[in-house]
Amino acid sequence: MDDKSVTLQAFIMMTIGIIGAGEVGSQIARAAIASGYSVVIANSRGPETLASLIAELGPLAHAGTAAEAADAGDFVVIAVPLKLTNDMPVKQLAGKVVIDTNNYMAWRDGNFPIVDSGMKTVHELRQEQLPTSMVVKAFTHIQAPRLFLLAKPPGTPGRHALSVSSNFPHAVELVTRLYDQFGFDTVDNSPLIESWRSGPGQPAWVAHEHQTMADLAANLANARRTIPV
Repeated sequence: MDDKSVTLQAFIMMTIGIIGAGEVGSQIARAAIASGYSVVIANSRGPETLASLIAELGPLAHAGTAAEAADAGDFVVIAVPLKLTNDMPVKQLAGKVVIDTNNYMAWRDGNFPIVDSGMKTVHELRQEQLPTSMVVKAFTHIQAPRLFLLAKPPGTPGRHALSVSSNFPHAVELVTRLYDQFGFDTVDNSPLIESWRSGPGQPAWVAHEHQTMADLAANLANARRTIPV
Protein backbone atom coordinates (compact mmCIF):
# COMPACT_ATOMS: atom_id res chain seq x y z
CA MET A 1 0.00 0.00 0.00
CA ASP A 2 1.51 3.38 -1.00
CA ASP A 3 1.59 6.50 1.16
CA LYS A 4 -1.41 8.01 -0.63
CA SER A 5 -3.51 4.92 0.10
CA VAL A 6 -2.47 4.96 3.74
CA THR A 7 -3.44 8.64 4.02
CA LEU A 8 -6.80 8.04 2.39
CA GLN A 9 -7.53 5.02 4.56
CA ALA A 10 -6.69 7.00 7.70
CA PHE A 11 -9.01 9.78 6.57
CA ILE A 12 -12.03 7.62 5.76
CA MET A 13 -11.81 5.70 9.06
CA MET A 14 -12.30 8.87 11.11
CA THR A 15 -15.25 9.57 13.40
CA ILE A 16 -17.48 12.58 12.82
CA GLY A 17 -19.30 14.07 15.77
CA ILE A 18 -22.65 15.54 14.74
CA ILE A 19 -24.55 17.90 17.02
CA GLY A 20 -28.08 18.09 15.70
CA ALA A 21 -30.15 15.16 14.46
CA GLY A 22 -32.69 16.99 12.33
CA GLU A 23 -32.91 16.82 8.56
CA VAL A 24 -29.45 18.28 7.96
CA GLY A 25 -27.60 16.40 10.71
CA SER A 26 -29.17 13.05 9.91
CA GLN A 27 -28.54 13.40 6.18
CA ILE A 28 -24.90 14.32 6.75
CA ALA A 29 -24.68 11.24 8.99
CA ARG A 30 -26.04 9.07 6.15
CA ALA A 31 -23.57 10.55 3.66
CA ALA A 32 -20.69 10.15 6.11
CA ILE A 33 -21.46 6.49 6.79
CA ALA A 34 -21.82 5.83 3.05
CA SER A 35 -18.29 7.25 2.72
CA GLY A 36 -16.87 4.98 5.42
CA TYR A 37 -16.95 7.21 8.49
CA SER A 38 -18.36 6.36 11.87
CA VAL A 39 -20.57 8.97 13.51
CA VAL A 40 -21.62 9.95 17.00
CA ILE A 41 -24.79 12.00 16.79
CA ALA A 42 -26.55 14.08 19.42
CA ASN A 43 -29.78 16.01 19.74
CA SER A 44 -31.26 18.25 22.42
CA ARG A 45 -33.59 15.57 23.83
CA GLY A 46 -31.08 12.93 24.86
CA PRO A 47 -29.41 9.87 23.27
CA GLU A 48 -32.30 7.54 24.11
CA THR A 49 -34.57 9.46 21.71
CA LEU A 50 -32.29 8.61 18.76
CA ALA A 51 -32.79 4.84 18.88
CA SER A 52 -34.73 4.60 15.62
CA LEU A 53 -32.26 6.78 13.72
CA ILE A 54 -29.29 4.80 15.05
CA ALA A 55 -31.00 1.54 14.04
CA GLU A 56 -31.49 2.93 10.53
CA LEU A 57 -27.91 4.18 10.24
CA GLY A 58 -26.38 0.89 11.36
CA PRO A 59 -23.31 -0.20 13.32
CA LEU A 60 -21.16 2.79 12.38
CA ALA A 61 -23.55 5.13 14.20
CA HIS A 62 -23.82 5.83 17.92
CA ALA A 63 -25.91 8.25 19.94
CA GLY A 64 -24.53 10.54 22.60
CA THR A 65 -24.86 13.88 24.29
CA ALA A 66 -23.53 16.99 22.56
CA ALA A 67 -20.41 16.85 24.72
CA GLU A 68 -19.91 13.16 23.90
CA ALA A 69 -20.33 13.75 20.16
CA ALA A 70 -17.88 16.64 20.31
CA ASP A 71 -15.37 14.59 22.31
CA ALA A 72 -15.62 11.54 20.03
CA GLY A 73 -15.33 13.36 16.72
CA ASP A 74 -12.04 13.80 14.92
CA PHE A 75 -13.95 16.76 13.58
CA VAL A 76 -17.46 17.92 14.38
CA VAL A 77 -20.54 19.09 12.51
CA ILE A 78 -22.89 21.56 14.21
CA ALA A 79 -26.27 21.22 12.53
CA VAL A 80 -28.33 23.47 14.80
CA PRO A 81 -28.92 27.23 14.70
CA LEU A 82 -26.59 29.56 16.54
CA LYS A 83 -27.77 31.13 19.78
CA LEU A 84 -26.35 34.44 20.96
CA THR A 85 -25.49 32.78 24.28
CA ASN A 86 -23.24 29.84 23.41
CA ASP A 87 -24.73 26.40 23.99
CA MET A 88 -21.94 24.33 22.42
CA PRO A 89 -19.36 22.30 24.45
CA VAL A 90 -16.32 24.57 24.15
CA LYS A 91 -13.91 22.28 26.02
CA GLN A 92 -14.69 19.18 23.96
CA LEU A 93 -14.48 21.14 20.69
CA ALA A 94 -11.10 22.69 21.48
CA GLY A 95 -8.47 22.18 18.78
CA LYS A 96 -10.96 20.65 16.34
CA VAL A 97 -12.40 21.65 12.98
CA VAL A 98 -16.05 22.55 13.56
CA ILE A 99 -18.25 22.48 10.47
CA ASP A 100 -21.12 24.92 10.98
CA THR A 101 -24.12 24.23 8.72
CA ASN A 102 -26.22 27.04 10.17
CA ASN A 103 -28.04 29.69 8.16
CA TYR A 104 -29.28 32.81 9.90
CA MET A 105 -33.05 33.09 9.53
CA ALA A 106 -34.57 35.86 11.64
CA TRP A 107 -38.07 34.38 11.37
CA ARG A 108 -36.74 31.25 13.13
CA ASP A 109 -33.87 32.54 15.27
CA GLY A 110 -35.10 36.02 16.18
CA ASN A 111 -33.28 39.15 15.10
CA PHE A 112 -29.56 39.41 15.83
CA PRO A 113 -28.80 43.17 15.54
CA ILE A 114 -25.08 42.57 15.09
CA VAL A 115 -25.83 40.34 12.09
CA ASP A 116 -28.64 42.50 10.70
CA SER A 117 -26.29 45.51 10.73
CA GLY A 118 -23.64 43.67 8.73
CA MET A 119 -21.07 43.98 11.52
CA LYS A 120 -20.68 40.19 11.90
CA THR A 121 -21.88 37.02 10.21
CA VAL A 122 -23.36 34.21 12.28
CA HIS A 123 -20.29 32.14 11.46
CA GLU A 124 -17.96 34.80 12.81
CA LEU A 125 -20.08 34.74 15.97
CA ARG A 126 -19.74 30.95 16.13
CA GLN A 127 -15.96 31.35 15.84
CA GLU A 128 -15.99 33.87 18.69
CA GLN A 129 -18.01 31.46 20.81
CA LEU A 130 -15.55 28.65 20.02
CA PRO A 131 -12.22 30.51 20.14
CA THR A 132 -10.12 27.34 20.44
CA SER A 133 -11.79 25.62 17.48
CA MET A 134 -11.44 26.07 13.72
CA VAL A 135 -14.93 27.00 12.52
CA VAL A 136 -15.82 26.49 8.88
CA LYS A 137 -19.10 27.25 7.12
CA ALA A 138 -20.19 24.35 4.89
CA PHE A 139 -23.27 22.50 3.59
CA THR A 140 -25.34 25.68 3.89
CA HIS A 141 -26.67 26.19 0.35
CA ILE A 142 -27.81 22.68 -0.49
CA GLN A 143 -31.07 21.09 0.60
CA ALA A 144 -30.39 18.05 2.77
CA PRO A 145 -31.97 15.43 0.44
CA ARG A 146 -29.78 16.67 -2.43
CA LEU A 147 -26.64 15.43 -0.68
CA PHE A 148 -27.40 12.15 -2.45
CA LEU A 149 -29.43 13.36 -5.44
CA LEU A 150 -26.74 15.74 -6.75
CA ALA A 151 -23.64 13.76 -5.77
CA LYS A 152 -21.33 12.54 -8.54
CA PRO A 153 -18.11 10.48 -8.36
CA PRO A 154 -14.76 12.32 -8.15
CA GLY A 155 -13.53 13.37 -11.57
CA THR A 156 -17.02 13.75 -13.06
CA PRO A 157 -17.00 16.91 -15.24
CA GLY A 158 -19.33 19.68 -14.16
CA ARG A 159 -20.14 18.34 -10.70
CA HIS A 160 -22.36 20.38 -8.42
CA ALA A 161 -20.18 22.71 -6.36
CA LEU A 162 -20.49 23.85 -2.75
CA SER A 163 -18.78 26.74 -1.01
CA VAL A 164 -16.61 26.71 2.08
CA SER A 165 -15.63 29.64 4.30
CA SER A 166 -13.14 29.66 7.17
CA ASN A 167 -10.32 31.63 8.72
CA PHE A 168 -8.25 28.43 8.81
CA PRO A 169 -6.75 26.84 5.66
CA HIS A 170 -6.65 23.43 7.39
CA ALA A 171 -10.42 23.57 7.88
CA VAL A 172 -10.93 24.49 4.22
CA GLU A 173 -8.75 21.56 3.15
CA LEU A 174 -10.67 19.13 5.34
CA VAL A 175 -14.06 20.24 4.01
CA THR A 176 -12.76 20.16 0.44
CA ARG A 177 -11.79 16.51 0.91
CA LEU A 178 -15.11 15.77 2.58
CA TYR A 179 -17.07 17.43 -0.24
CA ASP A 180 -15.11 15.39 -2.78
CA GLN A 181 -15.89 12.16 -0.94
CA PHE A 182 -19.56 13.09 -0.72
CA GLY A 183 -19.64 13.84 -4.47
CA PHE A 184 -19.15 17.60 -4.85
CA ASP A 185 -16.62 20.16 -6.05
CA THR A 186 -15.56 23.10 -3.90
CA VAL A 187 -15.23 26.86 -4.21
CA ASP A 188 -13.31 28.55 -1.41
CA ASN A 189 -15.22 31.59 -0.14
CA SER A 190 -12.92 32.43 2.77
CA PRO A 191 -12.52 34.05 5.23
CA LEU A 192 -15.59 33.90 7.48
CA ILE A 193 -16.25 37.60 6.97
CA GLU A 194 -17.27 36.66 3.40
CA SER A 195 -19.56 33.82 4.46
CA TRP A 196 -22.71 35.93 3.94
CA ARG A 197 -22.22 35.50 0.17
CA SER A 198 -23.69 31.98 0.25
CA GLY A 199 -26.53 32.88 2.61
CA PRO A 200 -30.30 32.79 2.09
CA GLY A 201 -31.53 34.85 -0.83
CA GLN A 202 -28.10 35.24 -2.44
CA PRO A 203 -27.44 33.90 -5.98
CA ALA A 204 -25.52 30.87 -4.68
CA TRP A 205 -28.49 29.97 -2.48
CA VAL A 206 -31.10 30.49 -5.19
CA ALA A 207 -29.14 28.33 -7.67
CA HIS A 208 -29.25 25.24 -5.46
CA GLU A 209 -30.64 23.05 -8.29
CA HIS A 210 -27.23 22.82 -9.95
CA GLN A 211 -24.15 25.01 -10.20
CA THR A 212 -20.68 24.08 -11.34
CA MET A 213 -17.52 25.54 -9.80
CA ALA A 214 -17.58 28.33 -12.40
CA ASP A 215 -21.26 29.00 -11.76
CA LEU A 216 -20.78 29.08 -8.01
CA ALA A 217 -17.73 31.36 -8.19
CA ALA A 218 -19.75 33.79 -10.30
CA ASN A 219 -22.76 33.58 -7.98
CA LEU A 220 -20.59 34.29 -4.95
CA ALA A 221 -19.02 37.27 -6.71
CA ASN A 222 -22.47 38.60 -7.64
CA ALA A 223 -23.79 38.50 -4.06
CA ARG A 224 -25.10 41.80 -2.75
CA ARG A 225 -25.40 42.61 0.94
CA THR A 226 -28.56 44.38 2.00
CA ILE A 227 -28.24 46.19 5.30
CA PRO A 228 -31.53 47.27 6.92
CA VAL A 229 -31.83 51.02 7.52
